[in-house]
Amino acid sequence: MNNLYNTNANKEKDDLISSLKELKLKGYFDFENISNVAFDFGNTYHLQPMAVLYPKTVNDISTTIKHVFKNGNVYPQLTITARGHAHSLQAQSQNQGGIVISMESLEEAEVYVESEKQPCYADVSGGELWIKLLRETLKYGLTPKSWTDYLNLTVGGTLSNAGISGEAFKHGPQIHTSNVLQLQVVTGKGDIVNCSEQQNSDLFYGVLGGLGQFGIITKARISLQPAPKLVKWIRVVYSEFNLLTKDQEYLILSSNDSFSFDYIEGFVLTNIVNNWTSTFITKQQLRVIQSVSQGKLLYFLELAKFFNPQDQTLVNRKTEKMLSKLKYIPHTLMESEVGYVDFLDRIHPSSEFRLEVIEYPNISFPWINLLIPKSKIHLFGAEVFGHILANISYNPILIYPFNQSRWKDKTSVVTPEEEVIYLAAFVSQAKINSSGMDGLENMLAVNQRILEFTEKAELGVKQYLPFHETQDAWRAHFGKRWKLFAQRKLAYDPLSILAPKQRIFPRGQPILL
Repeated sequence: MNNLYNTNANKEKDDLISSLKELKLKGYFDFENISNVAFDFGNTYHLQPMAVLYPKTVNDISTTIKHVFKNGNVYPQLTITARGHAHSLQAQSQNQGGIVISMESLEEAEVYVESEKQPCYADVSGGELWIKLLRETLKYGLTPKSWTDYLNLTVGGTLSNAGISGEAFKHGPQIHTSNVLQLQVVTGKGDIVNCSEQQNSDLFYGVLGGLGQFGIITKARISLQPAPKLVKWIRVVYSEFNLLTKDQEYLILSSNDSFSFDYIEGFVLTNIVNNWTSTFITKQQLRVIQSVSQGKLLYFLELAKFFNPQDQTLVNRKTEKMLSKLKYIPHTLMESEVGYVDFLDRIHPSSEFRLEVIEYPNISFPWINLLIPKSKIHLFGAEVFGHILANISYNPILIYPFNQSRWKDKTSVVTPEEEVIYLAAFVSQAKINSSGMDGLENMLAVNQRILEFTEKAELGVKQYLPFHETQDAWRAHFGKRWKLFAQRKLAYDPLSILAPKQRIFPRGQPILL
């Protein structure tokens, strides 16, 4: 019986491969070299697809999806995943037994910059990296407004989530409609649709932060503004969490004043080690930090002001005035001036993470990212930093606030229901085969304790880059927005072909409102 089943399965697979080979594409399918897409940055899952599509044009993507959609009864389990730079954490960019589309292979990827009209904008492929977009726009003296902390991510990838960094308090996330003006999307039916706030707006809002559920972003129109040349980069240290958050909230609420910072973040260090230095923090500054720490948690405020050389004197004077109002430990002030690109691309590692996965196969990145209401941030900090992470080296933990009014509630992203919300990003790494405190199993257990605490304490926390195993958990995540999310799925991907490893709508099961 098993032999008969295997024979039938193999014949179905052979028939499917034959049908894909017959599609008229400018790109191509690869059915042999598939291991190079069977991992992601998280490095906890390794799922082998059946095929990888390397498209040259958007029509290649459309043709492939239309084929799968029209043959839904013939291939009832076949799914498709768009893969950008694969910075996902829980296999969202992988696909077991399905088709992975390599978005970086699109040859329609030239960045077009419109510098004469207002607003200025750039048209860019969804598979292009933000760092490439930045380098192209700078040729015209222009730059996008809102960023992620890591620029070697694809445009379509971050717009499918939200795109958050220290500029979010001022410009909103990357999905804010003042930052992205228009999209080209290939839906789960294979339709190529141009959409914006004025045209096909339901799809436009749904795809922004939609976790790839309604369509694949193949092109985006990004709003631009004049680019500065220099950045005043500042870090200061706090010994008390409440002083950090009070200053952060003061700074983001001052963003409409005549002078304000352009970037505001913060982070927590649970353990200061001797080799904790960077191009920004010198060994001498590290010794100052260690003298303050004395085994305690330390809280850092990180600020940046963008400017041009002719404004340096004014910026220095106003920066000093703003800093005088803050309650940090005075002798911990660290200042530097760097180029605009150097600051934005500061996190880029010396080698691509793909190489890191190959060279360090036993390292995993079990990150969790949480959005926390301002009213609960001190309760959260007291339990998580004071108890759950006590005596655990879990560095760094990013934590910073932004204004809820900077988000558009018509998009698919779900956030806490308060005006000011915090991002807490636990960006640890773990040894896969270790049974110690730095082992993957232990770090996952710590993450679970944090999630269970936020739920039990009813903090109103939402996950950013969310991961849930069951549809019931996803329903709880979306809450009153679930019905709209499911309606959009029915409208644009009724067979649940797209993004299966988000685990929201299983292929072959009805979409329930």
